[in-house]
Amino acid sequence: MHLVEHFSLAASANTLASLVMAFVLGTAIGLERQYRQRTAGLRTNVLVAVGAALFVDIAMRYHGLYGGTPSPLHVVAYVVSGVGFLGAGVIMREEGNVRGLNTAATLWGSAAVGVACGVGLVLEAVLGTVFVLLANTALRPLVNALNRKPLDVDSVEVTNTVFVIAAREEQQAVRTAVEAELERSSYPIRDLDVRAFGEAEIEIEATLAATSVDGDELDAVVRRIAARPGVRQAFWAPSTTE
Repeated sequence: MHLVEHFSLAASANTLASLVMAFVLGTAIGLERQYRQRTAGLRTNVLVAVGAALFVDIAMRYHGLYGGTPSPLHVVAYVVSGVGFLGAGVIMREEGNVRGLNTAATLWGSAAVGVACGVGLVLEAVLGTVFVLLANTALRPLVNALNRKPLDVDSVEVTNTVFVIAAREEQQAVRTAVEAELERSSYPIRDLDVRAFGEAEIEIEATLAATSVDGDELDAVVRRIAARPGVRQAFWAPSTTE
């Protein structure tokens, strides 16, 4: 064992500083993900950042003691590819939509921040954190605005439809509530159809004018509709026609 030989207060202090910085910046990134209730939240982003920092720090210490290969640069490359496999685990396909790409990319950003902390590039690590947070927050309004614009493609049409099952005697009240809730959330209705659903219920089918939507935002709208009196069930689904 080389425990005594490798022990150095100065080197350990550098390692501690790197890990603390990775922990703090990983927390900053993870808080935004946790607030939006993403698959990879606070702890995952912190662990990725701290783990990346520790791997690179160990590589630099080892290379400083013994030289040769693998160099710290090789370890950085392994961290990048390794986080790619981790990110693939949070990508899901639901009803024709791929979800989790942004979360996977955020994990990749956390790893990059951790690597910067591990090699002692504090300012670069802070700048990386700022830009990851800007991508996840400042660009969100622009993405939502673009998603609500009609898709200008002749061959493919994307249709997003909200379905509501309600008691027959509450038909008018529920219909009014659905129209108001969608309009308030900036999802105007292109077409609305009401049909019988069994003996005591009706189904409201509201086709949205938007060809692309924010899935999490529309999920929240549907949950608010489902919580209204008289509503038995509410959900939404995208479809494509060629």
